[in-house]
Order: sequence, then structure tokens, then C-alpha cells
Amino acid sequence: MNFETISEGRDGELFPLPETERSTGLLPSQMLRGAVKLGQEIVSPVPIGDDQVQPASLDLRLGEVAFRVRASFLPGPRHTVKDKLDQLSMHQIDLTAGTVLERDCVYIVPLLEMTALPRRTAAAANPKSSTGRLDIFARVITDHGVEFDRVREGYKGPLYAEISPRSFSVVVRTGSRLVQLRIRRGSPMFRDTALRRLHAESPLVEPPEDGAPAGQAIRNGLVFTVDMLGQPGSGLVGYKARRHTGVVDVDKVDFYDPNDFWEPVYARRGPGDPAGLVLDPNDFYILASREAVAVPADHAAEMLPYDTFVGEFRVHYAGFFDPGFGSAETGGSGSRAVLEVRSHEVPFLIEHGQTMGRLVYEPLIARPDRLYGGGIGSNYQRQGLALSKHFKKVPLR
Repeated sequence: MNFETISEGRDGELFPLPETERSTGLLPSQMLRGAVKLGQEIVSPVPIGDDQVQPASLDLRLGEVAFRVRASFLPGPRHTVKDKLDQLSMHQIDLTAGTVLERDCVYIVPLLEMTALPRRTAAAANPKSSTGRLDIFARVITDHGVEFDRVREGYKGPLYAEISPRSFSVVVRTGSRLVQLRIRRGSPMFRDTALRRLHAESPLVEPPEDGAPAGQAIRNGLVFTVDMLGQPGSGLVGYKARRHTGVVDVDKVDFYDPNDFWEPVYARRGPGDPAGLVLDPNDFYILASREAVAVPADHAAEMLPYDTFVGEFRVHYAGFFDPGFGSAETGGSGSRAVLEVRSHEVPFLIEHGQTMGRLVYEPLIARPDRLYGGGIGSNYQRQGLALSKHFKKVPLR
């Protein structure tokens, strides 16, 4: 067998990689599963289920307690999360039977999973797509951490989720999955030149249905734009969260009437004006990209959550796209990116075709043995404008 490089094992032993694997990149599903089985990279006192393993990430589960805290925090290089909880915790909440996390409150929850990362291996976290679409601000912190959602190289220790529901109070319990973890070996660099080459080989976005040119510029990632024309006939461009609602149980699927939680949003235009929408800084919106996004089987993508160069708003809390998302290979042709949008401080006008952000692509070490799509129960393949999986698919009134 031919080998392209030498890679380092958990205890420093060297072993060859086959030609089909890269020496750096994200761990695919089969390697994540292998790491779990061998107790490498990711460990837990509670067995990790196979359904937690996604094409290029692992779902993380909430532990048995939550701590209501006075403020968000980062531990910093000199402190553990427990040190900060001793200062900031207001009370402790039992999650084993399920409980409500109140809107606009901040909670810290120890996760059931921990990391045992070797040298040259780091990790990054994101909220799951359904978490972002519920406007739950969720991010991962570590002991001695100086960044949110970043697990430093070689970190061995507990993981914690900071959770702050923004639009709806939510019910969670031990085992609920709000965040996901990607494990990265080495420091792969994926520059715009490589992205242009990848786009030329397999288009990463499909032309918008409105017939206008797509925003396919590549500058520090692939530019995407917003749809403000909406669905044919209705002109529906999105949804806005209602301000006074009941709670949402994060583990219930196809359960809630969306009319109780959302109101439809239609584009506004005057004579001769482009279709657009003024974002109110007090509101949360679900919108959609004009372009259909595609992620090749051996890559993953991340949507940058905030870009001050294109406007005073935050787009997409989740931001992670698995290998195979939107790909014709997995029946996903026409999968548009759903945008979770909040204006930043001031009202802001967005118009049809306006740049909303960028997609950054990253290679996997190898093609995963499972791809995003119906075969593994993915909820958002072939999507257009769509609410989270918790809501019934009925028209909004």
C-alpha cells in the first residue's frame, strides 16, 4: 500500500495514512466513532450513542444540573469554570426530570462528554441547527478557556455549555442536545484559491430562482445573499418570533403549532423600490438565502456568524453545514441556507440580493461513511425557508 504521510497516534506512536486520507482536517464520522470506541479525543462516563455521531461532528448532551448565573463569562487562563461558578452562580437546577430555562437568563450546564485531545488536535463547537432556529444562544466553554466554542489543542478536561434562550423559554433535560463538537487534527489552511478550485470542480451554490446573478464572489469565503422576493404568490420572506408565547420542549419534534410562536413576514416595497425589510433590533427573524448551498462529501462549511463589513446584524447562530448538505449526491439539490438574524443595536434595512455573510469551507481528513441527508434522519435536507423541527408544517396565519 502507498502512503502519503506519517501521522501521530494518541501516545506519540507514528503510523502511516493511506492515500485516501489527508494528514490534517476535520475528523469524519468513522474516525469519530473509532475515537469514542477507543476512548480517544472524546470520552464520557455515560455511553455515547451512535446517533450522536454526525458526518463531521458529535452531538454533545446536557448533564444532570444547570447553574443559573448572574452573567456570561470566560474563565481565563488562571481559572476553571468551577472557580467562576463559585463567584457567579445564583442557584442550581436539577435537569434529570426536565426543567424550564427562562428566556433572557444565562445558565451554565456541565456536559456529559469530556475531551482528551492529543497534541496537534483541537476542537470547535457550534449550536445545532435546531438550537439556532429557536434563538437559543448556546456556546461551549472549557477550564482556563479564553475563547467561546474553541477547545484548545491538547485539552483534557470537562466541557460546559453556556445557554441563554432569547425568544422562547425552553424545556431541557439531561441528555438534551443543543451543541455539537468538531475535532480538528493539525492546522489545515483553506485559502480562497483552494475554494475557487473547489467551486470550479463542483459548484458550491446554485443560481437563484429569480434569474439574477448569484453573489458568488469569493473573498475570505464564499459570499451569499438574502432572498427578499419570497415564495411565489404569497411573497412570504420569513418569520418573526412572537414576544409572548408558551415554552418549547427542545426534545419534541413536529409538535407545536407555529402560529402560537411565529408571525409571517412579507417583503415591503414602494413603487420602483427593491424588495426589502427593516430589521427591528428587538426582534428575531428566520430568513433564507437566495442561493442553494452545496457542501461536497469530503468538506464541511461554516457560516460566519457576524460580519461588520456587510451590516449591523448577526446572522446564523449555528453556522455549521455537514458534508453532503445540499448535495445532489444525497438528494439535497436546492437546499437553501436558513438565516437566523438579529439586528445589532439599531434598525437596519436589508434588500433583495444583499450580501449577508460568507461560507468558509474546510476539508475532512477523509470522506465520511455517512453523509447529511434522509438516510441518517437529517431534518433540513432539500429545505427552503423553514422553521425548526419542533414545529408542525402548517401555514402561518
